[in-house]
Amino acid sequence: MADENDGGARCLVTGATGYIGGRLVPELLRAGHRVRCLARTPQKLRDHPWAGDVEIARGDVTDEETVAVAMRDVKIAYYLVHALGTGSGFERTDREAARIFGEQARAAGVERVVYLGGLGPVDVPESELSPHLRSRAEVGRILLDSGVPTTVLRAAVIIGSGSASFEMLRYLTERLPVMVTPSWVSTRIQPIAVRDVLRYLVGAARMPAGVNRTFDIGGPDIITYRLMMERYAQVAGLRKRLILPVPMLTPRLSSHWIGLVTPVPRSIARPLAESLKYEVVCHEHDIAEYVPDGPDRPFPFDTALKLALQRVREAKVTTRWSSAAVPGIPSDPLPTDPDWAGGSLYTDERELDVDAPRAALWRVVEGIGGDHGWYSFPLAWAVRGWLDRLIGGVGLRRGRRDAERLRVGDSLDFWRVEEIEPGKLLRLRAEMRLPGLAWLEMYAEDRGDGRSHYRQRAIFHPRGLLGHAYWWSVSPFHAIVFGGMARNIARAAGRTPSPVRAKAPVSG
Repeated sequence: MADENDGGARCLVTGATGYIGGRLVPELLRAGHRVRCLARTPQKLRDHPWAGDVEIARGDVTDEETVAVAMRDVKIAYYLVHALGTGSGFERTDREAARIFGEQARAAGVERVVYLGGLGPVDVPESELSPHLRSRAEVGRILLDSGVPTTVLRAAVIIGSGSASFEMLRYLTERLPVMVTPSWVSTRIQPIAVRDVLRYLVGAARMPAGVNRTFDIGGPDIITYRLMMERYAQVAGLRKRLILPVPMLTPRLSSHWIGLVTPVPRSIARPLAESLKYEVVCHEHDIAEYVPDGPDRPFPFDTALKLALQRVREAKVTTRWSSAAVPGIPSDPLPTDPDWAGGSLYTDERELDVDAPRAALWRVVEGIGGDHGWYSFPLAWAVRGWLDRLIGGVGLRRGRRDAERLRVGDSLDFWRVEEIEPGKLLRLRAEMRLPGLAWLEMYAEDRGDGRSHYRQRAIFHPRGLLGHAYWWSVSPFHAIVFGGMARNIARAAGRTPSPVRAKAPVSG
């Protein structure tokens, strides 16, 4: 293997815009490796905090020429792409891409290929597997036969925000207090935390040259999909779910059902649902010989769930205007995750130009609430406060500590100041009684021509079916409440006199 004392091995990561690839890159960098990413659309990587620390090559795994260029001087090549969701021909595309990758890796003198595949049953012939699992197995076999030492890691359900299997679990459990489910809810599964998957992927880079084989990877718990949903509800603070298995609901029919209940695309839901009829349990844990497990690793299922839900449970939302979060942990959302990943997050966004400098706009923003009110439909805010007090909430009676200045932790009517960047951003977290979590962000920007730009975003993360119903019941009033709020804040800023700048004393 490559000498790690020279700054680490150069690693090629395909699928860096995907779920695992985007989380693997920073882990490889932390381990001291140098990273090159192969991406069809490099622009998708620019918002990652590590984008300036890697090489980015434009190309496609089905294009021999671009793969050959990307393989130059590479020691470890990670194959983390698959054509699932691209249509009925995804098996053929996967097969051709794996062939090209293996051949170009061998031609470039790559020392190891690492591939993350799917865990399948050992008692079912490959020809009888679902197309999804069959394709994953075939890709692994092609890479193992490429002539380059290859590590194939096989995982079942990966627990982390953004994983398609986990998102199906999340949406089904959160949206349906009563579920009519297929018989596959009784299938045994051995899920694994995304942190452990990444640990094994990084560790695979240091395997001895003679290792060319498949490894099963999974967490310590072997549970059914039904139990996974029940435990998800418990960890997420939802009421116990009533689950009614219906044997005649086939995997194909259930994929339509999943498409109705969740935002996971049917092109992805169908092959995943068809794969859930198989028991996927690890039959060996030989990976620990090469990537030793530490105390309490791999993570138990409940711990993996808590990590996956940590951002929302601790009310951590992005400080960026973009809805994508900069990740703090591997189970956090990434800018390149699909729109349906990360759980439901409803937003109401407003923005407009303001005929006043940013300082004037910011004074209005920081002075909001209390005696100044909320700049729109006062009766609606008052009624919401009365209703909140009626059900035991704080209502609007708290007011604010200081009429002009705010700081993190201040109470503000039925909000709490969660983040403040003076002159720029105010984020409030709702403390009213709600079937979910809510935030209100107000952002002031300088246009550079003596004017400013105001951005406003209301965010709501629903809890259970009641949370979704709540959002849709109040959304018809958002144009009046939030739209009016943005317009009135802009008008108020235009009427606010600019402060007179004091002159510095002149020494005599």
